[in-house]
Amino acid sequence: MSAIDDVRPRPTTWTTGTVVEKDNPTPSTVRLRMDVVDRQRHWPGQHYLVRLRAPDGYTAQRSYSVASADDDPLVELLVERLPDGEVSGFLADVAEVGDELELRGPIGRWFTWDTATPALVLVGGTGVVPAVSMVRAARRLNRTDLLRVVAVGRTPETLPYADELAAAGSTMAYTRVASGTRPAGAPTADEVAPLLAGIESFYVCGSPRFAAYAETLLVDCGAPAASIRVERFGPSG
Repeated sequence: MSAIDDVRPRPTTWTTGTVVEKDNPTPSTVRLRMDVVDRQRHWPGQHYLVRLRAPDGYTAQRSYSVASADDDPLVELLVERLPDGEVSGFLADVAEVGDELELRGPIGRWFTWDTATPALVLVGGTGVVPAVSMVRAARRLNRTDLLRVVAVGRTPETLPYADELAAAGSTMAYTRVASGTRPAGAPTADEVAPLLAGIESFYVCGSPRFAAYAETLLVDCGAPAASIRVERFGPSG
């Protein structure tokens, strides 16, 4: 039995995480690695809530997928800097190494990969984050044969974790530039359909527009609609 098989979910409560590392993998994103008090182990695909609290008591919170593997001593989150984003703007421009943040997690069961079921993950933009956690878990457990990833971005420079995903054997599709012999453009049915052989679970993560395209593409390639799990993200109202 692997370590991740031993994970037992329990009710989550608000805790704190200290920012240990902070950097900018792409011009529009910030990566935070935090030491979380009373941290629970997580399944790849889960997320954390980050809550900010103003002196007058006003609070704002947003959810961010976990990029780290479950055995990583730190929790790694990737935040996209959104225009007028209350939480993302603070995390990108104000938060510093050593700061404490309010966190709750890990949260979510529906979008998690159990690391035992053959899965295909089709992700775009900052939606690659749960795929990164899945790739890291698969590598640690020697189950890379069970996971196939298609990652879509505008360019290699603007796609978070592009080098890591490519090194893991992911299919990389860039919509603005050619990559090797592959022309610029979204993934096609001819590229994705061969990847479905033997797959039982499908995961889609990205913007609403991307998610709609990816889900339709998988169905057109023969994926059962009931086996596709979709997670959409975007600015919060």
